[in-house]
Amino acid sequence: MSEQESILAEVVAACAGGMFSASALYPLEVLKTKMQAEGSSSSSSNSSSNDNDEEEEAKPQRQLTATEYAWNMYEKGGVSVFYAGVETSAMQSAIEKALYFFAYTGLKNAVSDGDLSTIPNLIVGCMAEWAHLPITLPIDCCTTAIQTSKDVNKAPIAIMMTLLSERGVKGMYKGIQAYTVLCLKPSIQYTIFEQIKRIVLLRRRNRKQNGRKSQGLSAMEAFFFGNVSSTVATLLTYPYLRAKVLLQAQKSNQTSESKTNIREMLAQMYRVGGLGNLYQGIGPELTRGVLSAALMMMAKEKISLLVRDALQPPR
Repeated sequence: MSEQESILAEVVAACAGGMFSASALYPLEVLKTKMQAEGSSSSSSNSSSNDNDEEEEAKPQRQLTATEYAWNMYEKGGVSVFYAGVETSAMQSAIEKALYFFAYTGLKNAVSDGDLSTIPNLIVGCMAEWAHLPITLPIDCCTTAIQTSKDVNKAPIAIMMTLLSERGVKGMYKGIQAYTVLCLKPSIQYTIFEQIKRIVLLRRRNRKQNGRKSQGLSAMEAFFFGNVSSTVATLLTYPYLRAKVLLQAQKSNQTSESKTNIREMLAQMYRVGGLGNLYQGIGPELTRGVLSAALMMMAKEKISLLVRDALQPPR
């Protein structure tokens, strides 16, 4: 298979897999975003009050569990609140995964003809992650606004136009500083996955099971290895993900004391609630992220093989 056909197979598979996983697990995406954004208003009010008031407001309150939070959302908005903006999220995921794997596969093929070691894989993954941000970050900002909006019936295009009028184009890239660390998440995830996959297939090839070489991982293997790689990547980068959501959820009319960069936001989050505040909403994110990555990897592996087979010339 030519290099162009290899890239096409990866892009098509990643696009379909990303859209499928994002749509299937969207209710968890909404839940974790709302939990991440919880307290953004109080954060800005804390920063503008005096020291005594700040100490009182900063006292940690009992956080609702994910189940309790989900039930409150259901009581207020019904089932529809869990699917507001699903089409925007699916589009974002499809574009993000397609552009990521297009850049990743192209860079990987340019750097080496074979498998990359861990460090080069991380570097290529980081570069690929930055490649899609100019297009996907404004969509991500709009998706966050839809998920945290109290008006679930407002059209996505109307929300995007409101964001543009209030923040301008620059405001659609709010929280981009977080990607100095967040760009490592898919790199860590796919590097771990690729290294495990390489080891498994190498051992299988050496054994030559049934006298045939395996073409790829089984669906269950891809699902399990996707789980492991996603969990590690999420735990390492989650505080930056939550800080990005808080920045995106800030209203344009908040005071100048509002936190406008990632380091300030992280410092305030830790000061107000400690380590627990940095990881607020980690439960739904781990569940959604792990299942999403696993489903995406499972679908991508199978779709990639189908596309490669379809592109093979008839014998």
